[in-house]
Amino acid sequence: MISMSEPAPERNYSKPPGIRLLEYIKKSPLSYKTHQAIVLIVTFLAYASYHAARKTTSVVKSTLDPESSDVSLKFFPWRMTYLSEPAEGRRLSRILGDGWAPFNGSDGTALLGEVDLAFLAVYAIGMYFSGHLGDRTNLRIFLTIGMVGAGVFTSLFGIGYWANIHTFYYFLGVQMLAGLFQSTGWPSVVAVVGNWFGKKKRGLIMGIWNAHTSVGNITGSLVASALLKYGWGWSFVVPGLIIATVGVVVFLFLPVSPDSVGAEEDELDSPKKCGAAGVTEPLLEPEVKVKESAVGFLEAWKIPGVAPFALCLFFSKLVAYTFLYWLPFYISHTAIDGKYLSSEASGNLSTLFDVGGVLGGILAGHISDRLDARAITAASFMYCAIPALFFYRSYGHVSMAVNIALMFITGMFVNGPYALITTAVSADLGTHSSLRGNSRALATVTAIIDGTGSVGAAIGPLLTGYISAKSWSAVFTMLMAAALIAGLLLTRLVVAEVAAKIEESRSRSASRSQPTVIDV
Repeated sequence: MISMSEPAPERNYSKPPGIRLLEYIKKSPLSYKTHQAIVLIVTFLAYASYHAARKTTSVVKSTLDPESSDVSLKFFPWRMTYLSEPAEGRRLSRILGDGWAPFNGSDGTALLGEVDLAFLAVYAIGMYFSGHLGDRTNLRIFLTIGMVGAGVFTSLFGIGYWANIHTFYYFLGVQMLAGLFQSTGWPSVVAVVGNWFGKKKRGLIMGIWNAHTSVGNITGSLVASALLKYGWGWSFVVPGLIIATVGVVVFLFLPVSPDSVGAEEDELDSPKKCGAAGVTEPLLEPEVKVKESAVGFLEAWKIPGVAPFALCLFFSKLVAYTFLYWLPFYISHTAIDGKYLSSEASGNLSTLFDVGGVLGGILAGHISDRLDARAITAASFMYCAIPALFFYRSYGHVSMAVNIALMFITGMFVNGPYALITTAVSADLGTHSSLRGNSRALATVTAIIDGTGSVGAAIGPLLTGYISAKSWSAVFTMLMAAALIAGLLLTRLVVAEVAAKIEESRSRSASRSQPTVIDV
């Protein structure tokens, strides 16, 4: 009688230990909605901890490489007379400290840029393989290994402080391995969330859920800044321990898919309910028991929309990750209202960029849901980011209030499309109609889009390391150009969405005028 629903738990008997414990305490199976809540909470904490561990480098930069006032002259040529005074130079030197070899030399900024490049290049390459593996392995185990590994290598960077290590290749190697393990995160969490949530309101749900990126950045900044006074090593070790601990939580509690825990969706809430208006197909189809082969890498690239959104994300992440890795450093080397901030204060202030990013991600998701137009929303945000970047560079030094307001607005427009493309767009394309219901493409498509974006994320911070030594204005020009290109890359999709909207409004007005003639 219920032979169709019984086999599900039997087929995949490896429920997470934490789920088994909760069901034992409750004395009954957990509901579908409870599983969904657990998935959202656990994946949110997981990716927030990934970003918290990733953010620490940007906060510690100005401690490892305290630029002399002489170099700062290149950053702010129009303040040359003010900065060239010996007393001011000595004051700036005291604030920044003596640094840490090999990063405190004349090429320190470039070396830090190379460390960022090493991390992000391996992260980008690893992303492609992670998506491929994620569609073929148990995502809970895969994610746990990635998080514990990322925690170990993030901590090893900090251990260089107590071990008194001054070898550049030690820090380079540790960051490369940290990048490799970090690459397991995004394809895995998007695929798991995709397994549990249908397409309806996906933009808004994933926009809110994607706040984990900004929450992680804020947490990483605050933790790293607070620990700097005890020694910069703690700023790496503590976030490393946090991500490893959350990795254990993932292992204990994360249900990968409804099928893996035998969860049945309530009929009232089911997105599969036939004839329900406005309800679209689920992200994955648990009822389909036929064996599906995972989608190939090249096949996934051919899905309509994957290439333009992937290339758009390349330039979008170039902008976002330049801020992620260099914003605290930039703030500490910018006189705001004539005063320089300490490394700790700069790290704390930089969190407002991510607060703006939270609002931007939610707004972009909500707007794209209301308009049913992902490309139009993403492109509009990218174009708005250009004047925001210009004003932040030009007027951010005027006062603290102006700096805060402009940083918040810039964060909103920079992180909005980045959040939208990496979540709702990736999920939409991972379940594109051309896949004919194949559920095993989501991690691969997510990895392709975010992996391509991560190549841009690697290039932006590297170029900034070199360009900033000459002029920060040139860095902002590069960022504005990248935002423009990101928007232009979506032009074809924007035109298609506009045409679809026009066609839709025409057919709606035609159908309104038709009933008059129907009566005989």
